[in-house]
Amino acid sequence: MNMLTLAQLLEIMPHAGKDRAAQFLSHINSAMLEFSITTPARQAAFLAQIAHESGSLRYVREIADGSAYDTRADLGNTRAEAVRLAKEAGTTPGRMYRGRGLIQITGYDNYRACSSGLLNDPDMLPEHPDMLEMPTLAVRSAAWYWDSRSLNSFADAGQFEAITRKINGGLNGQADRLQYFERAKRVLADGGLAAAPVPFPQPNQKPEMPKWLHSFLQLFRR
Repeated sequence: MNMLTLAQLLEIMPHAGKDRAAQFLSHINSAMLEFSITTPARQAAFLAQIAHESGSLRYVREIADGSAYDTRADLGNTRAEAVRLAKEAGTTPGRMYRGRGLIQITGYDNYRACSSGLLNDPDMLPEHPDMLEMPTLAVRSAAWYWDSRSLNSFADAGQFEAITRKINGGLNGQADRLQYFERAKRVLADGGLAAAPVPFPQPNQKPEMPKWLHSFLQLFRR
């Protein structure tokens, strides 16, 4: 696939800012490659959706506090384990498992499924939900969700509205999503190559790294 360049990403998401876009670029390229988001049609749809959901990469955590999700059984937030973990963290399930990542993974059940899919450990993200705010997992979780809902097939068929419904549950913000989509299609039509993506950050990039995070990152050192 053609790797997304910084110039292309900034043209698609002009409000991201150069520093923020540069921080996420290699992770976006890696995640798109990992989850076969490798054609212009797939990439344009994916980039448009994450642009809207994250406010052009500016937010990796839902702005609302999540309390509205406290009693959402459909998200798994009433499960005994979700309640226990939240209580131990001094909060409530809705707040603990509010939307995180570039596509806003929400609810205990989704955190658990995402954790199993990305880390081969269903307990890691439920126990440490803020890991989804790390750039690499913020992007990979979005691509994992995309793949888990078979959204590449919808992109191949040009069904952008159906993609929005799969992500949002409705058509909230569809006009904004479509603006990103049209811009992404135009930008990607020009092609271009970027530097090879770096799948995971090196541990020394984050000062005062928590011990659990250091142990987690050791799993991915090459």
